[in-house]
Amino acid sequence: MKGFFKKIVSGPDGTPDETNEMGFLDHLEELRWHVIRAGISVVIFAIIALVFQKEVFEYIIYAPKKADFITYRVFCAISEATCFNPPELPLITRELGEQFFMGITVSLYLGLVASFPYIFYEFWKFIKPGLYDKEIKIANRLIGVTSLLFILGVSFGYYIIAPFAITFLGSYSVGTEATNSPTLSSYVNYLTMFTIPVGLAFELPIVVYFLAKIGLVGPEIMKKFRREAFLVIFIVAAVITPPDALTQILVGIPMYILYEISITVAARVVKEGEEKEKQKQLT
Repeated sequence: MKGFFKKIVSGPDGTPDETNEMGFLDHLEELRWHVIRAGISVVIFAIIALVFQKEVFEYIIYAPKKADFITYRVFCAISEATCFNPPELPLITRELGEQFFMGITVSLYLGLVASFPYIFYEFWKFIKPGLYDKEIKIANRLIGVTSLLFILGVSFGYYIIAPFAITFLGSYSVGTEATNSPTLSSYVNYLTMFTIPVGLAFELPIVVYFLAKIGLVGPEIMKKFRREAFLVIFIVAAVITPPDALTQILVGIPMYILYEISITVAARVVKEGEEKEKQKQLT
């Protein structure tokens, strides 16, 4: 990187003027506008979700607790041994404004998910002037990969984790005196926990790439602590999933695969760094 606080500003004639560098307050002002634009994107998608609120709840939020959800149909089509269906799970509201506030909350969450690629793009626009041309080419590819990994993580949580979790938690019983009738807010909070955190967890290769770039991690240390990483990954999986082994395995295995991919990413970054050092020595 050229330096975070060495962003070049154009001169009076429109040509780059390397002597006219942006100061700290200028950076803060520019960052503020990037954050504002990202925030506006979230609000726009949230308003769209709010306008179609009934459809959003019927076909997206409530879908994983219905027997005709695609996950249940696929597993039942595979064989009788893998077939499972959710229990009847009526949702109740205990507070007067619960449905209203959950409508706003869900709209904001959907706005955040839908805006994620643009949010990352704004972040990218902010740091781009401080990168070398080769770093810019690499980072351009990372924009698409970052968005794809997040969407894959959210989709995995929605289509795989949520159905298993809803079936397990909705069917679990400690006796006939208690029945499962969760509140709307509880259901939405759990569904959020099964999706957005998993989407962020799928960003592990990107995080490792940048950490390897600045020299904080490398392939050797990641290989050395592979066992510890395996344990941490499954602890995280236990935190973001209900307490049943199957769901934890469904989350833990993809996360560990991403860890192994991250080792390859770190190795490639280190190799590129070594090649740069060799070229500098030759010149």
